[in-house]
Amino acid sequence: MARNEQLIRQHKILQILERTRFGRTLEEVRDELVEELGLTSLHTRSVRRDLEALQAAGIDIVSDSLERGRVWKLGPRARGTLRITASATELTALSLSRDLLYPLAGTPFWQGIESFWNKIRDELPDSVWQHYQKYRRFLHVMGMPAKSYEAHQGILKTINRAILEHRVVEIHYHSLGKPVAQRLIEPYAVVFYHSSLYIVAALHDSSSDESRMRHWKLDRFQKATALDQWFKPDPAFDVERHLGQSVGIFASQRPKNFKIRISSYAAPWVVEDPWHPQQQIERQPDGSIVLSVQAAHELEIIPRVLALGAEAELLAPESCRKTLAGIIGKLAEIYGGY
Repeated sequence: MARNEQLIRQHKILQILERTRFGRTLEEVRDELVEELGLTSLHTRSVRRDLEALQAAGIDIVSDSLERGRVWKLGPRARGTLRITASATELTALSLSRDLLYPLAGTPFWQGIESFWNKIRDELPDSVWQHYQKYRRFLHVMGMPAKSYEAHQGILKTINRAILEHRVVEIHYHSLGKPVAQRLIEPYAVVFYHSSLYIVAALHDSSSDESRMRHWKLDRFQKATALDQWFKPDPAFDVERHLGQSVGIFASQRPKNFKIRISSYAAPWVVEDPWHPQQQIERQPDGSIVLSVQAAHELEIIPRVLALGAEAELLAPESCRKTLAGIIGKLAEIYGGY
């Protein structure tokens, strides 16, 4: 079983144990997991291994023998409250991270961030808080868009639940330049990219392996309904590997290789701000570089090349070079009079 499924199952076990005071037998935990995660079957041996893994991770889970059998429940340390402390530098780092995540405002993720932030504030002595406020007068976060997903809060909750329970979701999706379409998707993950949320999901009624997995921008969801219909996740699909195949957020099972020559003048910019962690750079005798990088779609590369103007030349693939030439030709028509 994929590691992320084990983590989801173990997280659900903790939620089940948090709801009970007197504990659950292995069979009771298994039955609730099957019902709440939409599983077809689950052996009690798997449940026992999950409980033992949680114990090994340091979570206080105990077991007792009762008349109805052996039960598992959270121990006193798991249910107790923890005192939260932080130094001024830790608080500053946390507050900057909070600013960077502001586009998540209105989502369950932001609610968790704010709740944790308020707990820390309540625990800090005045001296630490005052020291932090002095730091923040000189540290600022800029460049974050003024957007919020508050209007999509209900949709996001539906998607999150469907990911955990492997439910098929019916969505009303408005692609740019197209009418609203009704689709069935199998959601795998939520991705936060460039201040926007995307849903990594397979198209339920597609038979093509290459085009099934897509990225759906949450801003374009108009409605989402979790159906009483379940899907079996692809055990070979790895979200991190899938997302690491490209420069941006476009989805593709077969990313293309791009080569771009960067002048000696612009080369330092590309070196200090890499396009992708796995990019390759070939330094040239004249100080220029040839950048090799993978991307799912040419539209992830073309804007970056255009942003560098005459300091960059797209070398390959030829099809993308022709597309770029067409764009430059249209720009020449627009600005040709100057």
